[in-house]
Amino acid sequence: MKRRGANYLGLCPFHNEKTPSFTVSPSKEIYKCFGCGKSGNTISFLMEHEKLSYVEALRWLANKYNLEIEETEASPEQKIQQQTSESLFIINQFAQQFYSKILFETEAGQNIGLSYLRERGFTEDTIKKFGLGYAPDSKNTFTTQAIAEKYKVGYIDITAATREAANDPNLVASDGLHPSAKEYAKWSQNLSALIKSMIKQ
Repeated sequence: MKRRGANYLGLCPFHNEKTPSFTVSPSKEIYKCFGCGKSGNTISFLMEHEKLSYVEALRWLANKYNLEIEETEASPEQKIQQQTSESLFIINQFAQQFYSKILFETEAGQNIGLSYLRERGFTEDTIKKFGLGYAPDSKNTFTTQAIAEKYKVGYIDITAATREAANDPNLVASDGLHPSAKEYAKWSQNLSALIKSMIKQ
């Protein structure tokens, strides 16, 4: 990577590109790719790039820098909570990338979403920086894609990233992963700022 001001710039490790768009800020300890939209901190980078869980990423860092960490046996409830937190973190990343792709790569996203944002004075850099996306009116778009990517419907529900299953009980019943479609959040905004939180709860 090459220094550019206070940051470093290089080729993104998450997608193929010829023009560097992957930026790292040492002072803020964060990274951001303006090509594919991926962003985060040291831990989330390891989780994404090395396919590690949150705990595994911490252990990796501790081992690399010879740091001793004290571990305690988690209760079954704590393990479930941790697994849920990690799963929600991952699916929120997927949701942001999904809606961002619709915004930039579909006719509806470009004609409606991008046109509206540009009229309001948003530049493309700002749109990508804050992870803005476009959600079409068509039913089941996100849910269907998420299920195809092997995400659990129950986690899709908790993220409140879709309202589709609320109107399609059969979609949930066929998967068998959620007890009631009516519990799905009714999220209806066509334009949403899906900003990925890097704070692990």
